[in-house]
Amino acid sequence: KKASFVSILASSQILTSSWVGKTTLIQKAITVLQSSGLPVDGFYTQEVRQGGKRIGFDVVTLSGAQGPLSRVGSQPLPGKADCRVGQYEVDLASFEQLVLPVLRNAVPSCGLRHRVCVIDEVGKMELFSQPFIQAVRQTLSTPGIIVLGTIPISRGKPLALVEEIRKRRDVKVFSVTRENRNSLLPDIVAVVQSSRS
Repeated sequence: KKASFVSILASSQILTSSWVGKTTLIQKAITVLQSSGLPVDGFYTQEVRQGGKRIGFDVVTLSGAQGPLSRVGSQPLPGKADCRVGQYEVDLASFEQLVLPVLRNAVPSCGLRHRVCVIDEVGKMELFSQPFIQAVRQTLSTPGIIVLGTIPISRGKPLALVEEIRKRRDVKVFSVTRENRNSLLPDIVAVVQSSRS
């Protein structure tokens, strides 16, 4: 069976740094796939910097909407769950408001056999959201959707959905390092395009 989830993850060789260029690679793949005429929708995350320091992460949809995923030092609002990863407080409401409609609308429209849904990333912050977990599973099980996503490397306690994705037979995983990140684009695009047939 062709891949329905093309996964890009940071290699275990670079455990000390998660910044190897996964999102940049995803963005380049989006550009190539869109220029080939393949419908692409979804979201990616990007860091937010202020005064030269990282203060959090935003979610950016491919339609141009943007909002906070997390911020440093934020305190949970009264009555809200404490969703924290390290120094980052996750803004679940903002994340779900932006991402869930994108995933729910990923079903191919009439006349389109295939489309790509970008999910960058399925990680600790995103997995605080049960609706997101359900939407990812639904997206993966929908015929005609090719998911181009990122997952973290395994370290510490395994993340259930990440392991579930990694073990699927229809998943192709690319490990990204600083050394290979510039040469992987053609391989990733080829796997996505071959999944259309």
